[in-house]
Amino acid sequence: MTTFRTPADAAEARAIQDTLRARVVLDEPGPPPGTGRATGVDVAYDDERDVVVAAAVVLDAATLDVVAETTAVGRVTFPYVPGLLAFREIPTVLAALEALPVDPGLVVCDGYGRAHPRRFGLASHLGVLTGLPVIGVAKNPFTFTYEQPGPRRGDSSPLLDGDEEVGRALRTQDGTKPVYVSVGHRTGLDNACAHTLLLARDFRQPVTTRRADALCRQALREATA
Repeated sequence: MTTFRTPADAAEARAIQDTLRARVVLDEPGPPPGTGRATGVDVAYDDERDVVVAAAVVLDAATLDVVAETTAVGRVTFPYVPGLLAFREIPTVLAALEALPVDPGLVVCDGYGRAHPRRFGLASHLGVLTGLPVIGVAKNPFTFTYEQPGPRRGDSSPLLDGDEEVGRALRTQDGTKPVYVSVGHRTGLDNACAHTLLLARDFRQPVTTRRADALCRQALREATA
């Protein structure tokens, strides 16, 4: 695992992104969908106390049963700057992942990978630092354009920055809003979408994200009680 370095300011953070982006692996397909483990990571904040809590929830990718889960509590050490959110979240997310008693397998972030203005969102940053296969599944499309995918589960359309496909808008349930899938590290886009559909079996968002979100919110309440 590569050591995380907290930047002094936004300019240094962007320089770190530029350096690490060259290490993103885009030519691996990633683990086959429905095999091994899939781990959701998410964070919750208490801005008044500068507290951030991260959760990591490991599921069996075939059954979606919980295998392991951990949380970590940290301090917010970097201000909110659009495009640099990873620097607020990654230290605590890394701590949660490191505390897991099992290999996490594929990691699913509630955020972006290549679908980021600098092509280096949280999913890519986390993948480079850990060496794990990581994908981003976001609720909103950031600044990119797309055509609405068809209305049925599994329909998708390219998420575009000009002519470049940076991810996909993917319908995970009939008639619901799409989610926005992008490659983080060591996984192809087709594979990332296939994983997302299997993990979003019953809801719009992957169950990995739903479970990690609930766990980090609970841990934040306990940490700030």
